[in-house]
Amino acid sequence: MGQKVHPIGFRLPVSRDWGSKWYAPRREFADHLHADLKIRQYLKKKLRQAAVSKIVIERAWNSLRVTIYTARPGLVIGRKGSEIETMTKEVAALSGDRQVKIDIQEIRSPETDAQLVAESVAGQLERRISFRRAMKKAVQIAMEQGALGIKIRCSGRLGGSEIARTEWYREGKVPLHTMRTPIDYGFAEAETTAGKIGIKCWICKAEEAAPKVSVREDKPAAESAPAPAPAGVQ
Repeated sequence: MGQKVHPIGFRLPVSRDWGSKWYAPRREFADHLHADLKIRQYLKKKLRQAAVSKIVIERAWNSLRVTIYTARPGLVIGRKGSEIETMTKEVAALSGDRQVKIDIQEIRSPETDAQLVAESVAGQLERRISFRRAMKKAVQIAMEQGALGIKIRCSGRLGGSEIARTEWYREGKVPLHTMRTPIDYGFAEAETTAGKIGIKCWICKAEEAAPKVSVREDKPAAESAPAPAPAGVQ
């Protein structure tokens, strides 16, 4: 089961969170969903060189909050915040003139972010670098940066071959069946002269320790209070 299902959707109730956080009536749900898709497509296209990993959208009554996770926050913000102002106006138009706020979150370790690793391999394939070399380099760097395991798979006309095939590399442990294990997943496409090549990446990170809950045992009142003396005994 873990080999077939989407790794992020499989772990939503346990170790992952939704990319869109809002509630809507049934008649408005489709409009909000299509607006989110348009916002993500616009931001990914505009910030293609900014190494954007994910975009989280939160909605309130008449406001919209967009959080962009990127490894290059300087490119997203722009000179004196010019890019933020432009994106705020465009996102407001796509969302129906709502009050929009855009937040930027920096990714400290892009080498262990599955989406950024997949996009990096795709960029190398488009620059005609050998797919084996690109995959091995990504695996090596991720393991050096502290990943417990990584798996990369490329599918398509690899190396310009006539017949499409699939090649993959794996190092460390990538337990896809264990729900509590935080598996990061990313997908990207490389547009080469021979056609499109799909790149999938799974990265296993260290498990977050559950917070310890201290339980204090209260003694019963009968045990804590002294027993009364019998009548007539001094």
